[in-house]
Amino acid sequence: MLQGRCAHKGEQCPAQSALPCSPSTEPQHEYAQRKGRIYGTVLVDVETRRPIDLLPDRDADTLAAWLAERPGIEIVCRDRAPFFAEGATRGAPQALQVADRWHLWHNLGEAAEKCLYRHRGCLRPTPAQPEEPQEEAEPTASSPWPTGRRFAERTRAKHATIHALLAAGHSKRSVARQLGMTLNTILRFSRATTPEEMFIGQWQSRATRLDDYKPYLDQRWQEGCTNAWKLWEEIKEQGYPRGYASVRDYVSRTLRGKPQPVGPRPPSARAVTRWILTHPDALPEGDRLHLKAALANCPELTALAEHVRSFAHMLTHLQGDRLPEWIEASSATTELPSLRHLAQHLLRDLDAVTAGLTLSWNSGVVEGHVNRIKMLKRQMFGRAGFELLRKRVLLA
Repeated sequence: MLQGRCAHKGEQCPAQSALPCSPSTEPQHEYAQRKGRIYGTVLVDVETRRPIDLLPDRDADTLAAWLAERPGIEIVCRDRAPFFAEGATRGAPQALQVADRWHLWHNLGEAAEKCLYRHRGCLRPTPAQPEEPQEEAEPTASSPWPTGRRFAERTRAKHATIHALLAAGHSKRSVARQLGMTLNTILRFSRATTPEEMFIGQWQSRATRLDDYKPYLDQRWQEGCTNAWKLWEEIKEQGYPRGYASVRDYVSRTLRGKPQPVGPRPPSARAVTRWILTHPDALPEGDRLHLKAALANCPELTALAEHVRSFAHMLTHLQGDRLPEWIEASSATTELPSLRHLAQHLLRDLDAVTAGLTLSWNSGVVEGHVNRIKMLKRQMFGRAGFELLRKRVLLA
């Protein structure tokens, strides 16, 4: 049986050299040659726990060709990447494919976090009774610009200086020479009886593309989300076409001056996801109470927790025969689209997932080899290509 995964980062790799390897077993996993760009495949014998071969990419054709030369392979343990599934199907049609359980659990965790994020409004505690409204102090000035804005303070200072010089008997041209300003600027300031009259044009509440999203940003700020980058990512998904800078400026200039809601901060979607994915017996008492309070306000999240625990029981007790029942129940959850989407993906890879939830084989042995490949790449520091990396991995 073979199982593998490889990914390596770096320059393009030449064809692999011929090295002896066992033809009876085969696993696959990915390692990066260059981070996020070029990936390869490491093949490991899960019985001897030794690497068999390294492939220069993670293309289905490359894997299929490698498997076709070794017809004795009976089991292929893999993650759920589509290129591994396709390559194993074409290159070793006689082999039983086994989806790795860790990757199945990881996929479930990602889907659960998306569901939590969709229903994050349920995580807020019930608001307390509003207090009596306090009378607001009347503004000290009628200016559209609050005290402390640099443009407003500079304009007020220039206005006071210009009018003081004019009142002292200086001509407008003399004032312009003394202050280093143009005559037109002095004329505009001299005609304005108050500095507030200068706050016009582009400085006066012009419309921006962010205006349509400001109510949502204000709501999320009151919910406790104070990360400008996170807020920008959220409105970007809603169609906001501009960059991060405008959201950052709005948060720093406007939202940070608003009071935060009184009361405890609601737990994040990631924290609640971790609580749901943790075995109830291993969950601390405080987290157990927080999880109970979060689920009490939302029946959808309660249903999500039940689906997760059902899958966990099926995974830990190797009850793969219950998978079709779980997929059917999860596909019916219209309020949890991420979980329904995961169930549909599992249905497309039903045989391999069922085998992964039934047999004892998994890809855990490959992760150690991937870490060792990363160490070897750091030692080589880009001074050698795929050929030397492959030989160091296989002949160590």
